[in-house]
Amino acid sequence: MERALPHAVPLGQMEVFQALQRLHMTIFSQSVSPCGKFLAAGNNYGQIAIFSLSAALSSEAKEESKKPAVTFQAHDGPVYCMVSTDRHMFSAGDGEVKAWLWAEILKKGCKELWHRQPPYRTSLEVPEINALLLIPKENALILAGGDCQLHMMDLETGSFTRALRGHTDYIHCLALRERSPEVLSGGEDGAVRLWDLRSAKEVQTIEVYKHEECSRPHNGRWIGCLATDSDWMVCGGGPALTLWHLRSSTPTTIFPMRAPQKHVTFYQDLILSAGQGPCVNQWQLSGELKAQVPGSSPGLLSLSLNQQPAAPECKVGPARSCGSPGRPGVCGQVSLTHIHTHTPLPPGADSCRQQLPGGCLHQSGLPCLLPVLLTSPPHPRDRDCFLFYFLQIKFQVFLPCTFFPRMETKSV
Repeated sequence: MERALPHAVPLGQMEVFQALQRLHMTIFSQSVSPCGKFLAAGNNYGQIAIFSLSAALSSEAKEESKKPAVTFQAHDGPVYCMVSTDRHMFSAGDGEVKAWLWAEILKKGCKELWHRQPPYRTSLEVPEINALLLIPKENALILAGGDCQLHMMDLETGSFTRALRGHTDYIHCLALRERSPEVLSGGEDGAVRLWDLRSAKEVQTIEVYKHEECSRPHNGRWIGCLATDSDWMVCGGGPALTLWHLRSSTPTTIFPMRAPQKHVTFYQDLILSAGQGPCVNQWQLSGELKAQVPGSSPGLLSLSLNQQPAAPECKVGPARSCGSPGRPGVCGQVSLTHIHTHTPLPPGADSCRQQLPGGCLHQSGLPCLLPVLLTSPPHPRDRDCFLFYFLQIKFQVFLPCTFFPRMETKSV
């Protein structure tokens, strides 16, 4: 995933410059294709790389399958957020949003379908876009970021129809309350605001940092992640990761996690979170830390849940980890993906909550193979397993890797 070299770089130092670029590369966003077979990842250089999950996770994967199938310059600045529909992928970060066709995105020389910029207050103002949110029932896309507003765009016409104002500082995250036409936003001002899309008005405000049990002044008041499930919300950032009952606006569970969290999501009866620290955390709704799945990066900025199985042929084998303790991997980002296998439990695993022999799902050819946590399926009599695996995104091989024999999943 190379970027054009500036003219000031002597040709003899080109390899050094490219190596430094890769060393300082950060992955801010990712999105899985509608078929579940491809992963798009956006970095701090404005590039988007498309990986073939089916090829990379194959038991016969080769070195080439670890690299992007396609890489292209999408934006002038970092790609902070990406979302996908059944046909399109949307990316944003440097003040505008661009649309890409998944059917065309694997072709070299792919060009955006269109690009739009929200109506900012001044022509000189180009604030970053930190979050994108699809509203399927409205066929709309909501953008939010550095101008402290939520901009609603009609995907049919490409026009911006509404601007929701209320935040006093820039916005980090968005979430959709699906059973009611409400959108939640969290920002640097420490507030979670609920917006009614029918009236385009703010209907509820939760200032998390004002609750003593949630407040952590040494971390600040900012809200960096949001997720909703019916009448429940989980949010975190500077304040502690907390589960809230929205109707009563009361915190019900404070999760004992010191590090600020950058991403959170509901999954079945669990809550998954990640942020500062090398682990993805799996929480019970009661606040109990069920498990931590370690990665090779000191911090995780994005998690992506793939609902479509990309590699059901994956086998069981020993875990391997690329890099060294305390040192980030190639690009410092992991993607969480879900596979539903229709095979009986392997020998040696008495229940779906037991770790398999070897402790992981073997993914031949990936740059960083980590342990897999087996969780109970929705119905106890069902013998299927839900396997979680981590894909360490690898843009290009540039450093030698040291492989360790095994890295355990830490259960608490």
